[in-house]
Amino acid sequence: MRAAVIRAYGGPDVVRIETLPAPVPRKGLVGITVKAAAVTRGDARIRAADAPPGLSAGLRLAFGLRRPRQPVLGMFFSGRLTEAALSLPQDARVFGNTGMAMAAHAEALIIKPERILPIPDGLGDTEAAALFFGGLTAADFLIDKAGIGPGARLLINGATGEVGCAAIQIARFCGAKITAVCRAQNHDLARDLGAHHLHDYRDGAPKGQWDVIMDIAGTLPWRQAEALLAPGGMLLPVTASLGTMIGAMLRPKRRDGRRVSGTSSADGSDAMRRVLDLHSRGALRPVIGATFALEHIEKAHALAENGHKRGSVVVVM
Repeated sequence: MRAAVIRAYGGPDVVRIETLPAPVPRKGLVGITVKAAAVTRGDARIRAADAPPGLSAGLRLAFGLRRPRQPVLGMFFSGRLTEAALSLPQDARVFGNTGMAMAAHAEALIIKPERILPIPDGLGDTEAAALFFGGLTAADFLIDKAGIGPGARLLINGATGEVGCAAIQIARFCGAKITAVCRAQNHDLARDLGAHHLHDYRDGAPKGQWDVIMDIAGTLPWRQAEALLAPGGMLLPVTASLGTMIGAMLRPKRRDGRRVSGTSSADGSDAMRRVLDLHSRGALRPVIGATFALEHIEKAHALAENGHKRGSVVVVM
């Protein structure tokens, strides 16, 4: 099989296409012929060993001190079953999330069956590969952590990447009043997805107060966000430094009832089913900003890390 392989940490140019032995399904795992896979900001961070402040050492401990222990990255994919499984026939269309095992940037993979779901009719392979990453993160922060509901004033900082696009849609479905912070060039996309108010971050801090601030870009830590939070409001630091994470654990409650949430996200089977349910109810659709053939995955990595992409980036096999 062909696979995108990373033998050393570095820029997008360290990614190489190699021919590797195809994985052999074994007990408790199912085989997948991969059709498409997302290249996320998380993939780019692992490739470059580039974590938010204070977390780079932890990233290397988790993924490899000198080079990635798993040289094939990629967590979110769509494909076909190589044999019957989960009451599905051979060649059934499935999609899923490999989690820390990664390995989705290849033409084949093996995975635990609880980490895949059948692709619903009407969702193409490329769209299926793009659905979960943003949807899982946005649903966890907005529904589970913030309990977003009708009339809640929500500020999304970094609103038109893969997580931001999902967050606008889920918040709209929940009845929130959404202010999207992104480049003016992306205001049309944010508006189409359901944002009520738009702000270009290059014009300085937005004016007003919000019940929930979702900081996807990582540029609104507590010291800047506090003045923008209404009493009783919550900061959701999706992209957080080590200091922010420790602060959220040690002191989640702040002055006037303001709060800071934790930063982990659920990505198991129940979380994936919820995202699929949101999609089936018309609350969430994947937004794809760019697709590349596997042999051009270097370009996908460069786009995923530049901070200005629209929606998801996907490679097709």
